[in-house]
Amino acid sequence: MDQKNVLFTIFGGTGDLARRKLYPSLFRLYQKGDLGEDFAVIGTARRPWSNETYHEVIKNSIASFQPSNKEAEEFASHFYYQSHNVKDTQHYDALKKLSDELDEKYSIQGNRIFYLAMSPNFFGTIVSHLKSQGLLNTNGYHRVIIEKPFGNDYQSAADLNDEINQVFTEEEIYRIDHYLGKEMIQNISAIRFANLIFESIWNNRYIDNIQISLAEDVGVEERGGYYDKSGALKDMVQNHILQMLSLLAMEPPVAFSEKEIRTEKIKALESIRMFSEEEVRKNFVRGQYVAGEIGDDQFRGYREEENVDENSLTETFVAGKFLIDNFRWSGVPFYVRTGKRLTEKGTRINVVFKQVPVNVFKDSVTGPCDQKSLAPNILTIYIQPTEGFSLTLNGKEIGQGFQTDPIKLEHRNSSDIIENTPEAYEKLLLDALNGDGTNFTHWDEVAQSWKIVDRIRETWDKDQQTPPGYRAGTMGPDEAYQLLEKEGRHWVWEPDEWYRQRGLLK
Repeated sequence: MDQKNVLFTIFGGTGDLARRKLYPSLFRLYQKGDLGEDFAVIGTARRPWSNETYHEVIKNSIASFQPSNKEAEEFASHFYYQSHNVKDTQHYDALKKLSDELDEKYSIQGNRIFYLAMSPNFFGTIVSHLKSQGLLNTNGYHRVIIEKPFGNDYQSAADLNDEINQVFTEEEIYRIDHYLGKEMIQNISAIRFANLIFESIWNNRYIDNIQISLAEDVGVEERGGYYDKSGALKDMVQNHILQMLSLLAMEPPVAFSEKEIRTEKIKALESIRMFSEEEVRKNFVRGQYVAGEIGDDQFRGYREEENVDENSLTETFVAGKFLIDNFRWSGVPFYVRTGKRLTEKGTRINVVFKQVPVNVFKDSVTGPCDQKSLAPNILTIYIQPTEGFSLTLNGKEIGQGFQTDPIKLEHRNSSDIIENTPEAYEKLLLDALNGDGTNFTHWDEVAQSWKIVDRIRETWDKDQQTPPGYRAGTMGPDEAYQLLEKEGRHWVWEPDEWYRQRGLLK
């Protein structure tokens, strides 16, 4: 096992992300031997904690793994806390002193990873102090991991990138999009490029449309203040959805390497049509959830949520159509939708194939069977909460005649496999330790994504209209269905129908 000698410094070490994701993921790497005894973690934040308090937080964060007392103590002993004001230069001097001491104590060889788990407003201040106060004056590697949001539009993202580039090179910057660490997102490439049956028909000759759905059944919860300034478009489309789209649309890379994959993803994003204002209004819809109920569960509307403006125009739902102007995808719509307080939590991709040119069964002796009665072939990739994929085919109904009936070839990862699958953050932290940026976003990807989203956002900001309402518990406003219906299509995944049929949803 190639164990890593490294010093992690986590800015925002007392925060929710660190407790829920980072510390458990580091523990899993420790359990598996990817982290041995030659590593240390410095947690920094404003709170005046002691090392002992910090160790209790660490042990509580990994309690669900049921480690022995000895294992938990040994793991926590690698963690050190320093109260820190990111704007105070003297605090960086103290941080350097502690870093150098730990480097010697654990034979870390100067390898340092800085995780910025806090507001992007502080990124420039932090990285400039890391350089000016000598925290990068070691012979090992230096890497910085950055959480989203990376800016709130193209210009702010470009300014932020320029600040960070004053200190770190692009190869040293790891911009996290945790969706890229999910097992089935990484499986998109395997399904496409390892199966001739799909790669040979992965084009506009055989594919009618592709649908990406990212549904959340929760509301904004305690994030109302942040979310009301962001909205679904910036929170989900700019990063997660456009990253998934680029993996689906990119050309086969020359080699399955970081550089080649990144090159093809950037080309795919740059091929997405930049809509005019008129085209934005035609191809994108938004919504905002209002009070609703599923069964006995009742939900309040977005404007009644804590820290949300009672006259808010912020969208909690987005549905739209992207078009890609290249030879492979010309004419194939990529439909996307995402929202809060929808029927079910789930992320899935539906690849809808074109109909056969002629339905030979339409004149069967059992009666008319027109072209439309043939169900389309659909490849579904399940991302979360279930993982796997299915392929819908047409078979013959059992009995007399030749009536067709859709059948589904399906594989779902078992609960045991899912439970033991590395969590997205665990995978991404290990990638960062290995210096592998494949599953992180490059600046060129971030920049192009913001340019696409800015065009939509600017149009909506000019209109200043209240987004159409949709009842909490449904799959979005009527306009989202009409977006496809006007083109003779429909959303493949409609979980709300199950509830309606049972009288649990109006």
